[in-house]
Amino acid sequence: MKVAKADRGSGRATFSAVTHGAAMLALAVLSLGAFVCRTSSAQDAARPNVVVILADDLGYSDLGCYGSEIETPVLDQLARDGLRYTQFYNTARCWPTRGALLTGYYPQAIRRDSVPGIKSGGQGVRPEWARLLPELLQAGGYRSYHSGKWHVDGKALPGGFAHSYMLNDHGRYFSARNHTLDDKPLPAAARDSGYYATTAIADYAIGSLTEHARGHGDQPFFLFVAFTAPHFPLQALPDDIARYRERYRAGWGEVRRQRYERQEERLGRVASLSAVEPEVGPPYDFPKDLEALGPGETNRPLPWEQLTERQRIFQADKMAVHAAMVDRMDREIGRIVDQLKAMKAFENTLILFMSDNGASAEIMVRDDGHDPAAAAGSAGSHLCLGPGWSTVSNTPFRRHKTWVHEGGISTPLIAHWPQGIRARGELRRTPGHVVDIVPTVLELARLQPVATWKDRPVPPLHGKSLVASFGVDALIEREYLWWSHEVNRALRVGDWKIVAAGVDAPWELYNLAEDRAESKNRATDMPQKLSELEKLWTRARDEFFALAK
Repeated sequence: MKVAKADRGSGRATFSAVTHGAAMLALAVLSLGAFVCRTSSAQDAARPNVVVILADDLGYSDLGCYGSEIETPVLDQLARDGLRYTQFYNTARCWPTRGALLTGYYPQAIRRDSVPGIKSGGQGVRPEWARLLPELLQAGGYRSYHSGKWHVDGKALPGGFAHSYMLNDHGRYFSARNHTLDDKPLPAAARDSGYYATTAIADYAIGSLTEHARGHGDQPFFLFVAFTAPHFPLQALPDDIARYRERYRAGWGEVRRQRYERQEERLGRVASLSAVEPEVGPPYDFPKDLEALGPGETNRPLPWEQLTERQRIFQADKMAVHAAMVDRMDREIGRIVDQLKAMKAFENTLILFMSDNGASAEIMVRDDGHDPAAAAGSAGSHLCLGPGWSTVSNTPFRRHKTWVHEGGISTPLIAHWPQGIRARGELRRTPGHVVDIVPTVLELARLQPVATWKDRPVPPLHGKSLVASFGVDALIEREYLWWSHEVNRALRVGDWKIVAAGVDAPWELYNLAEDRAESKNRATDMPQKLSELEKLWTRARDEFFALAK
């Protein structure tokens, strides 16, 4: 296998050879040359290939086309030639989002978030009827591939994937120890091998596309590319960090203000700029880890001028690494796009890009630990974004990953499909959710959801197809959007949202059409609306828990 060092201008790569041992020979046939797909039938040609790209811990405003100063020209171009959704949601956490995205069900219903009395959450095992999208697509002749993070129960190949590069080591960007190829262990990659996780994920994705073009060009394909970036630890290539080294010296308050101004220019008014909550820190408290990170760290989004000089330097360096990770992901997506073009598949491929949750306020030290003497972003460091910069990444919203206020659950969604989406650069304001991906893809593949499994009825999908919104900014009708993660819960019906943070926390009520910043709580002056939505949240919870039993 070769690890790429990508050039920004062309998206093509020059390669430095890196050997990962004999297990890598299984990918020998997946050379990175370009091949042309064989001609398919007219019926197959009308059905698109689908590429779903999922970032990890990427904030709502972390892309250029959503207001960021981070350079993301590949994704920005896909947005200019396609659609951007402004009210698309995830589940606030990595494994519930992945389960929901690949099944079309809310995570509690499939045991991928907490359900009292049964094994659930990160260790939960889906009910047999909750099949993954690749299994469903097999009926339509699709061939499916996966590269990157998994965090779904079970292995990839039994879930319908023909090939899978699974990176289960989420704490080392330069030296993967736990990764598999087609569900079989690969040798560990040493720190000095040239391995970098974001590039490796793209390499395997491109290898799968190449093999498909050569041997299966008469079939449509589904490709799931799950980057670990920019999830902590913040680790990036030195040249990528250097491009952002001085960019964040002005501090998080000023960077957030500038993002908001660009956001209004590029997206229109998404929301007023929410107030910074200086008392809200990481969702979990690890005082020893905070101490290990040294005096430059702070676990509160204090005003920049209140930080010490050492803290300002430390914090600016962290955001430079985060930006470098997003930048590199965009570059690697550019190589995937180049491969799609080379194999003549780009025009009839639906590309969907999104994030699994909002940016993270977490501060912790795991895996190889943190060496205070190591350069920021190097393999020896273990840095986290923290609440100051997470507030910037989630501009203009409140809160962070794990919370179900808008900052924790809002994601960019870019949809690009030259042959099927005529709109260029338009916005879509209809609310959507990751549970909508399965019904959307099934409609495009001309497949119906499975009605029975082993002679037993299968519950209707929770998601709704987004296909109608590809043509116009059509409202996708649904009864509600629903959230529950740890002690946080929310429900949205139309423009009304209730949300609570904490086991005993009272419900808050917001009109998102007027106040998506969640700044004016209407619970006191609209008790009837609050009661109506609370009852609906409880009814939906009970239905999901019953499905999980």
